Amino acid sequence: MTKQELVSESDLFLLDLDGTVYIGDRPLCGVRETLASLRAMGKRLVFLTNNSSLSESAYREKLARIGLLEAQDGVYTSGMAAAEYLKRQFAGARVFLVGTEALKEEFAAAGIVCDDEAPDVCLLAYDTELTFAKIRKLDLFLRRGLPFLATHPDDVCPTADGSMPDVGSFLAMFERSSRRRPDLIVGKPYTAMGEALLSRYHAERAHVCMAGDRLYTDMLFAKNNGFLSLLVLSGETTREMLAASPIEPDAVVRSLGELL
Repeated sequence: MTKQELVSESDLFLLDLDGTVYIGDRPLCGVRETLASLRAMGKRLVFLTNNSSLSESAYREKLARIGLLEAQDGVYTSGMAAAEYLKRQFAGARVFLVGTEALKEEFAAAGIVCDDEAPDVCLLAYDTELTFAKIRKLDLFLRRGLPFLATHPDDVCPTADGSMPDVGSFLAMFERSSRRRPDLIVGKPYTAMGEALLSRYHAERAHVCMAGDRLYTDMLFAKNNGFLSLLVLSGETTREMLAASPIEPDAVVRSLGELL
């Protein structure tokens, strides 16, 4: 599929963040212009991230500050998707949330009760405020057999001064300590977040395009959900990595700024 055909077929663009639209606080070259052109064509844009440590409002503030966000654009995180999944599948359940205070505030605003003592279900998010007390308590609840969810599977989170351990690394620790793997992982590359996006934006999956820089999250997310896929080579993936991968994106560009 050519990039022109992909743009024509896509009504809703899901845009990964770091490595796709920006690096740190710097928008990638040509991205502002590409986003403006897509909006002018009537395309809907949703900035989509697995990072569940920050709130929707924090991402909106950053994206607006660096000139990438317009009022009509969406922002969606794996933390938001996890909250919606819990409300659908564990209605009224009390949640032991291993996550940041920002995520706990989002859960409270969504009407989800967090309980550190007698929960019904456990959720592991990207907790940049993680303590041993939280680790110990989650391990105890997992050993008791409580349902176990995670927001996303990324091993590391990229930062300006190198990668930091992410939820995937935490999951490896809990697998060793409690012999448990999550019953469900919500975010990319799995389907729970994909289904939530289709419902939220009333979209047809054949006309949704996932644009991102990672094969094993962004591109596999598109494949698992029946979306179109656009790989950008401005982040993690190189042409050598692409050639060695069984995952085949629908289109490949050097950067999002070169899409149109």
